[in-house]
Amino acid sequence: MDFMEIVRKRFSVRKYTEEPVTEEQLALILEAGRLAPTGANYQPQRLIVIRQKDGLERLRKGANVYGAPLAILVCADHDDVWKRRFDGKTLTDIDTSIVTTHMMLEATELGLGTLWVCAFDPDVVRREFDLPAHLEPINLLAVGHTHEKAADVRPRTTRKPLEETVWYERYQERTAE
Repeated sequence: MDFMEIVRKRFSVRKYTEEPVTEEQLALILEAGRLAPTGANYQPQRLIVIRQKDGLERLRKGANVYGAPLAILVCADHDDVWKRRFDGKTLTDIDTSIVTTHMMLEATELGLGTLWVCAFDPDVVRREFDLPAHLEPINLLAVGHTHEKAADVRPRTTRKPLEETVWYERYQERTAE
């Protein structure tokens, strides 16, 4: 499958089968995350794989992963991240988002469905998974097998045309015609 095919095939899955993600699939997904670029190669991502029944039940206290048999809690280590020298901005959200994207696209290439979850209670997740103060839970990636197809869930016409999201050389407000 070529890259654009993977991108077009990926969609947010909210219905999973009970079939587990194999060890081989999980290893490839995690390797895709490991290879993701991060600011100055600091690699601040800390990934917690949640697939046991008790872990998924603890996760449900603060997040909905829609019955996925596997979730990856993507955290950022604030003690090990590159900071922009001009304003001190840390790349925690950016780096962990790149890592999550790589894992999400690898899962798609493997024929699995995913859901990127940002709507969760970080205090509950922090408590349930014993996260120390320097680790921030950024997002969750639910992963599993699905019967759904992208066309059944999201028609491709819902994407804005490039003319609404791309500018060349500089930003300029557009007027309605």
